[in-house]
This record gives sequence, structure tokens and C-alpha cells, in this order.
Amino acid sequence: MRLTEAELAAARAKTLPDVVAPGLSVLFCGINPGLYSAATGQHFARPGNRFWPALHRSGFTPRLLEPSEQERLPEYGLGVTNIVARATARADELSRDELRAGAGKLTELAARYVPEFVAVVGISAYRTAFDRRNAAIGPQEERIAGSRLWVLPNPSGLNAHYQADALAAAFRELREAI
Repeated sequence: MRLTEAELAAARAKTLPDVVAPGLSVLFCGINPGLYSAATGQHFARPGNRFWPALHRSGFTPRLLEPSEQERLPEYGLGVTNIVARATARADELSRDELRAGAGKLTELAARYVPEFVAVVGISAYRTAFDRRNAAIGPQEERIAGSRLWVLPNPSGLNAHYQADALAAAFRELREAI
């Protein structure tokens, strides 16, 4: 789907609904919706985002799901939310205060639904939101409202540090920990 500049600009006022249910194995938590995702109403929807391929290649889903199929995630014990609900063109448009407030909201969501794991996708956002400057990718010592906490690389196509194979391997490590 090709969106116009006007459609993308209008998306700044939109948020995405959480895809969540009780008893999930993993609640994936993005940083915040990009404008493309907000315009389409679908998490990780921008072409080139590697979230959906990483889910499939790591074994979380039996086939590659499209962003339009996000409501099927709970069938696989998965959910998706964001630290900050506000859509932006880039994550660096978020303030430290917004990220920290989002950490509190994520904690409340985890307390309400009690997933086995909360997996934050984006190390820099995690470090800021949870004030963990030295955190690394992988399992964290702390818990979030009783759920185990895991940090994954950002699946954005702009994240050159993790190519598709390495990203799938990071997701697979989480899946194997369940």
C-alpha cells in the first residue's frame, strides 16, 4: 500500500490498539508506532520492517503473517503493544519523559495480562524508558509486573546492526527460552 504525504501527516494524531490477551507467552513491545503503521492501523507495518519475518523465521509463527493479520497473534500465544502510543516519523522524536511514562503504562499492562515474557524491541528505548543504561540484548535480571523481561533488537529496516539472520536468531533465543 502506498500512502501519500497527507495520509502520513494525518497519522500523527493516531494510536494503535494493543493486541493482547490473558496468558500470552510473549507480549512484544515496540517503541512507538511509525506514521505508516498508524496510518494503516497495523503494528510494524512499514515495508522493510523485519518484525513479521523474524517472528516466522524464529519459529514463533508457522507461516509469515502480514501486518493485517495482527489479530491472529494471540492464537500463537503472542501479543503486541508499544512503550509510547504516539505515532512519530522517527523514534528519536520521543522525549525521555514520554518513554519513562510509557514504561509505567507497560508495567500496568503486564500486571493486567501477566504474559510469561515481555519482550521490548529496541535496546536504546528500553535503556531510556527503564533507566537501565548498561542493559544488553537478551534476558534481563529484572521482571516487569511478574513477567520475565527480554530485550530484542529493533526490527526496523534502518537497524543496520542486525541483518535478517541475526535478528531471527535473537528472536529464536527468546522462543527457545519459553
